[in-house]
Amino acid sequence: MNLADTLGNTLFKGGSTTTFNPSGGVLTGVGAIVSLFLNIAFILAGLVLLFFFILGGIGMIGGAGESDPKKAEEAKKTITSALIGFVVVFASYWIVKLIGSLLGIGGLIF
Repeated sequence: MNLADTLGNTLFKGGSTTTFNPSGGVLTGVGAIVSLFLNIAFILAGLVLLFFFILGGIGMIGGAGESDPKKAEEAKKTITSALIGFVVVFASYWIVKLIGSLLGIGGLIF
């Protein structure tokens, strides 16, 4: 019995509960709920990253045509922050995958 089964038996008193899954299936247990949450969180992080890349790119284009270097510098900071956020999300994805494989939880994310 792996950690996910033990946790599920502890929280759900040996039984299983079903929770609505927007993708059309039925979720059973804590592992499925955590997996769904992580998948949605990583997708939202990717969308936020894309938004900030576009925002920074527009700012750089707008700042390049003007004589105000502060706008271009702000856009560079936005893109740099988005890249740092990407590295954090990418690293957290692989850390979650590693923890899932160490604990015996196969399909934790994607």
